[in-house]
Amino acid sequence: MGALSHIRVLDLTRVLAGPWCGQTFADFGADVIKIERPETGDDTRHWGPPYLKTPDGADTHEAAYYLAANRNKRSVTVDIASPEGQQIIRELAAQSDVVLENYKVGQLKKYGLDYQSLREVKRDLVYCSVTGFGQTGPYAPRAGYDFIIQGIGGFMSITGERDGQPGGGPQKAGVAIADLMTGMYATIGVMAALAHRDRTGEGQYVDMALLDVQVAMLANMNTNFLASGQPPVRWGNAHPNIVPYQTFQTSDGWIIVAVGNDGQFRKFVDAGGRPELADDPRFATNPSRVRNRETLVPILAAIVRERGKHDWLAALEAAGVPCGPINDLGEVFEDPQVVARGMQVELPHPTGATVKLVPSPIKMSATPPEARLHPPMLGEHTDSVLRELLGYGDARIAHLRESKAI
Repeated sequence: MGALSHIRVLDLTRVLAGPWCGQTFADFGADVIKIERPETGDDTRHWGPPYLKTPDGADTHEAAYYLAANRNKRSVTVDIASPEGQQIIRELAAQSDVVLENYKVGQLKKYGLDYQSLREVKRDLVYCSVTGFGQTGPYAPRAGYDFIIQGIGGFMSITGERDGQPGGGPQKAGVAIADLMTGMYATIGVMAALAHRDRTGEGQYVDMALLDVQVAMLANMNTNFLASGQPPVRWGNAHPNIVPYQTFQTSDGWIIVAVGNDGQFRKFVDAGGRPELADDPRFATNPSRVRNRETLVPILAAIVRERGKHDWLAALEAAGVPCGPINDLGEVFEDPQVVARGMQVELPHPTGATVKLVPSPIKMSATPPEARLHPPMLGEHTDSVLRELLGYGDARIAHLRESKAI
């Protein structure tokens, strides 16, 4: 039994932020019913290549993007634009604890599937809406895209190489960080609402906006600005207050060197065969290194380029200088620490393929999350859910399918 095996989530979301929230609930054992459009399904099903491959190497129709956010769920196809489809959603909501949705503001109200409508069929329902800009404010009607949110929310103003440096300018994150963090914050919000419901019997509405989350997650950068009135700037892979605390290119790859004090700096240059640098008054203390950054860093970069990545990492680790490699994902999944922590799982798939996935990183002693079921194929559980939860018979299901309501 999972920690959330007593919870049922009706998941009307697609793409990433909402499905990421739903998958987290599913990993902890919740019964997550993913509602998808008949014939097409979640948009990300078509966001390939790459696709899941069969044992003989042929592509399936299951895009890797979709697989990342939908394990442990049941897929039910419903046309919510049809009256019969809307009735199915209402009946499923009546047997659910949580509804997740990420439609445009007001779009579900015309179908009678908004919070106020569904709370009439279940008074203690927790209903979570995920949108780009939230339910209020001048931007509320706009569609929200992670890339745009990273720009509007300030993330790109502090991410990327320094202006005036080669490659300088704003840079987005390598993953849809606003979507992913909104999915995580939504999980926390829904869990808090469920805890409140369990004490009071009262459901509630959770309004999640990508922009709100993007602003909130800038953490100390926000307070740096609020305290000083000076917007932070981009520093690339360097640190504004510590030198050297950055990336360096070796003869065969990249490493990170994070020198936190003067003693570690001495060990670093000793390992590089240039101990005299630690006694140079321009570089002997961190404040002097920061002031003379433009002189020191090229010297260190030339030293580091003389040797290979693994040679440097071994030498610096032996000397007690904080360091690490910059791995590509092939190296990540071969890393002994990643392997030891079980950060890759394999699940059988109805196509005959094996799905390789990254499981939840949460480790718990009594009720750990678990990757139990493959990301479902489109409509894989439509008939079984309608029979099991709503008591529909074969004739009614056949009629719904013929009318394209499912």
